[in-house]
Amino acid sequence: MPVALTRAGSLRLSDAGFTQNISSCGVLFTLQRQLDIGGPIEYVITLIDESNKPVNLRCVGKVVLQIGAPDRPGAVAATMERYEFVRPATE
Repeated sequence: MPVALTRAGSLRLSDAGFTQNISSCGVLFTLQRQLDIGGPIEYVITLIDESNKPVNLRCVGKVVLQIGAPDRPGAVAATMERYEFVRPATE
């Protein structure tokens, strides 16, 4: 599923990746930047509902693991401490 990183610490970001693993308490997703372990993170996971319409899951958590080197794509594991479903406005 697509993931959009919107904030890491005090930095507003616009990075994208894809989930590799997701559970009720956290997510592992691809990312092309290094983040601070233990730092706060905000991200949005795009889900598809039964009618094929996207539903966004806005999440707030902390970075718990960084996989990869600074000069190549890797993965980030983050907690999912708070979340909310954000549906697009209906027409």
